[in-house]
Amino acid sequence: MKFPHSSTVTHIHPLSVCVVFCTILSCPIAASAAHPLITDDTGTMGTGKAQLEMTGEYGHDKEDGGSTTTTEGAASLSYGLSDSLDLVVGLPFQYFREKDAKTTMSEHGFSDASIEVKWGFYENNGLSFALKPGLTLPTGEDEKGLGTGKVSSSLFSIISKEKDPWAFHLNLGYIRNENTLGEEEDIWHASIASTLGVTEELTAVANIGLESNTDELAGTDPAFFLAGLIYALSEEFDIDCGIKYGINDSEPDYTVLAGIIWKF
Repeated sequence: MKFPHSSTVTHIHPLSVCVVFCTILSCPIAASAAHPLITDDTGTMGTGKAQLEMTGEYGHDKEDGGSTTTTEGAASLSYGLSDSLDLVVGLPFQYFREKDAKTTMSEHGFSDASIEVKWGFYENNGLSFALKPGLTLPTGEDEKGLGTGKVSSSLFSIISKEKDPWAFHLNLGYIRNENTLGEEEDIWHASIASTLGVTEELTAVANIGLESNTDELAGTDPAFFLAGLIYALSEEFDIDCGIKYGINDSEPDYTVLAGIIWKF
């Protein structure tokens, strides 16, 4: 990842990173799925119910003698406006570090805010459908690579099929990536996920997907494979972890994910 107009070597004290991460846990951020999955399911919260999801991830990519590390801390808040309609708002915090043989560059800060609505409009015999439109607002500093600099929009269609102990989810989406960075503006997404209830508390998850490359000159679209676990500590709390691997060079080599969910 390249950082527009980035300064050389920004030193960040570990304590300040911890303070910032703890601070953002109180900020809502858009959630895309049952963490650690990337693919969303059709499930909604229910009227007046809410979910706070606190997540963190660390990604590493090595290419052409250099390396890029990405750290992200986030908190997502979902609220059920009705039994079939959820509102999700958010603001992530990111830290990037790019290093080659001669230089090191890094940037950190809040990224673009987002607002999404998920509408589950059909459910019968374990099969369900939902639509999820969204907006991304240019609250991140695009000159530092932390945002797009413009309002973007997206629309995802979601299909879920449940047959205990299995569940399968398909996402097909379009993102209008308005930006000031010279990136590709028309982004397409396709992904599929599966979950397996191993025990009452433990669920195994797997995910594979493909998305258009934001680099207009790139010949390959990034693709990933993800595997992870979700453990229910109680009816109110879940914890999860996972690892995402890049299937091709356009996707980071690996990303480690972890999170905790509070339902209330």
